Amino acid sequence: MEDNEIINLYWNRFENAILETDKKYGKYCSTIAYNILFNKEDSEECVNDTYLHAWNSIPPQKPNIFKAFLGKITRNLALDKYDNKNAQKRGKQLDFAYEELQDCIPDSNTNDIEYKELVNEINNFLSSISLEKRTYFLERYWYFESIKNISKKYNQKESAIKMNLLRTRKALKEYLTERGEVI
Repeated sequence: MEDNEIINLYWNRFENAILETDKKYGKYCSTIAYNILFNKEDSEECVNDTYLHAWNSIPPQKPNIFKAFLGKITRNLALDKYDNKNAQKRGKQLDFAYEELQDCIPDSNTNDIEYKELVNEINNFLSSISLEKRTYFLERYWYFESIKNISKKYNQKESAIKMNLLRTRKALKEYLTERGEVI
């Protein structure tokens, strides 16, 4: 079923919208949640919450890119669940990804306007780099994919992925520094 047809099911309040969403994007949402939570039950709960959020959001929203809409909801729910469950724990894949970005992303103690400007600058940076670099960066820092899985998925050596990510982070830091973002 096409995305616009699924969105119309939500819009018209047909309950099979959730079933169709799960058929098409269940695995995608589960992967996002699992890469953050590393727990099957928590991931399933997160995906179910994603469908509830979609149900409550459509209408009035009518997402342009349904997959991205669901992915963002899933990711945010999983990050919230992760933060709640792991407030005092360290050492998970998510923590490693956050630590890798610490040196190139400004402190998160910003107001909404500064945050939106930062997001816009990061998006501009990502659109300026090669598709390969952007893909690795998003796999690692948006989907929280392990370096091992990225290397397998793109048939690259882990060391090559690590070096690519390191260079991209350095370039991002330079880019943000040139634009006055405080790091």
